[in-house]
Amino acid sequence: MERLNLTLDDDTYKELKRHAARAGKPCARLAREILSEGLSQRAAREQRARLARDYAAGRGDTRAVLKDWEEAQTELLSEDDV
Repeated sequence: MERLNLTLDDDTYKELKRHAARAGKPCARLAREILSEGLSQRAAREQRARLARDYAAGRGDTRAVLKDWEEAQTELLSEDDV
């Protein structure tokens, strides 16, 4: 396990301390949890952005998935709905 020396401004430390007290956890543990959550959210955001870029670029497999989805939706409609 690695250690990270981190300097926080007064406002950030007070906010962290307040949240830690509410959660009944030490500041360091809460800081680790917040950092881990933030990294997970960032990874998810990067994944969504990558998928959006691929879709916007018109990747062939993206178009195929969309075509399959559209065909399935059309099959669900009866002739009366068209």
